[in-house]
Amino acid sequence: MRIEHSGSANGDAMRHKKATYTRRQFLAQAGGIMLTMGWGMRQARGQEKARKERAASKRPNLLVLVTDDQRWDAMGCMGNPIIRTPHMDRLAEEGVIFVNNFCTTSICMSSRASIFTGMYTRRHGINRFDQPLSEEHFVITYPVLLRGAGYRTGFIGKWGLGGRLPKKAFDFFEGFGGQGRYFHEVNGKTVHLTRILTEQALEFLRGCSRDQPFCLSISFKAPHVQDNDPRQFLYDPALEELYSDVTIPTPKTADPRYFESLPEFLRDSEGRRRWQIRFSTPEKYQESVKGYYRLITGVDLALGRIWEALREMGFDGNTVILLTSDNGFFLGEHGLAGKWLMYEESIRTPLIVRDPRLPSSRRGRRRKEMTLNVDLAPTLLDLAGVPIPSAMQGRSLRPLIEGKEVRWREDWFYEHLFEHPRIPKSEGIRTSRWKYIRYVDYDPPYEELYDLANDPHEEHNVIGESDYSEVLSTLRRRWREMRESLK
Repeated sequence: MRIEHSGSANGDAMRHKKATYTRRQFLAQAGGIMLTMGWGMRQARGQEKARKERAASKRPNLLVLVTDDQRWDAMGCMGNPIIRTPHMDRLAEEGVIFVNNFCTTSICMSSRASIFTGMYTRRHGINRFDQPLSEEHFVITYPVLLRGAGYRTGFIGKWGLGGRLPKKAFDFFEGFGGQGRYFHEVNGKTVHLTRILTEQALEFLRGCSRDQPFCLSISFKAPHVQDNDPRQFLYDPALEELYSDVTIPTPKTADPRYFESLPEFLRDSEGRRRWQIRFSTPEKYQESVKGYYRLITGVDLALGRIWEALREMGFDGNTVILLTSDNGFFLGEHGLAGKWLMYEESIRTPLIVRDPRLPSSRRGRRRKEMTLNVDLAPTLLDLAGVPIPSAMQGRSLRPLIEGKEVRWREDWFYEHLFEHPRIPKSEGIRTSRWKYIRYVDYDPPYEELYDLANDPHEEHNVIGESDYSEVLSTLRRRWREMRESLK
């Protein structure tokens, strides 16, 4: 930089020296300014990072969606080429899907109690439709604990347990007892239940603010049948044309020889009676499965609408969405309908968790660990930063959601002790490879053993084959241990 001056030589010389000093001073000052600017930029970047960290550490909103009787493979993202579930598929693309998720008891009230409490049926004790949770167990359900921790809580849909509806335990409650009905008169029009639940969800969200986290649990009736209605799968009429142009293939084990290989008490079971209603002719099979799929697509549309509302209201960036079902469902496999038994179709359920705070590198992952319905309550509490009660028997899935590699369970215990004259009581052990089933009301007990690695459709019961005697002994011992330790 050059600075021009006028005057005498001496004055010029002196001014020149001064000017030279000023130039150096200026350069020093300029360097200081640059350092200050650099510090300021680093500070700004640090503040932005801190802002993002604060957002990440802010307690998330929680949206818990539970369908009724949706098996694990009734979604496009699980490889089903026919069913249309674009929003569930997108949820899996943006989140984490657990491809080996199970219920520990495959019946509505027991499984829902396990979802609420994080406990096996053996501990929470719900084996009848008219049973409420004990006060001791109710106060440590995830909605009660989250409300106590400052969350605004809502429940919508099928409550699924006995006793009085717990309206006062939630800030917003639109639950119903029993099975409910699919069609209702609203302002002179007949409206499908899934649409009604969706509108109630939007009403809850309109009452939320960014100053208080929320937890909304929506329990859909779909795709459960309407019991005692000859039509069974009562879908929204707007979806009637869906799947009309496809023929749904029957499962491999629907072949009569698999049913004939079952013991007499299963051939004469409630599952077979309901098979007669739903799947006993090719026409019934197509009508029933398409109705089942339409009900699931209806839930998918509800998910899409609620998700869009989260975006419009500014909640999407801090709302964890968890989608699962209470139990699976037979679609004619083994010549059966319903659930209850320990076969894969009955016990395996969907589970997707989308946490928008995860980095993109952690999204769209498929976890193969065996996860359970008892894991959901501890997961929700962990995500909210709420201590997990020691009485909960499940494990938080948060490390798996975050992409961490941790030691995980190698087996788990199944139980179904519901009193019904045509539903046999059963218990068992499932590992990643083996399944041991024990029907406990028979003397001697009837047992089944399947090598799932080589027999994923459970076609060949290897009980009694000498090559498997050591495996059988190990699983019997594990069954004895777990049926006592889980009480």
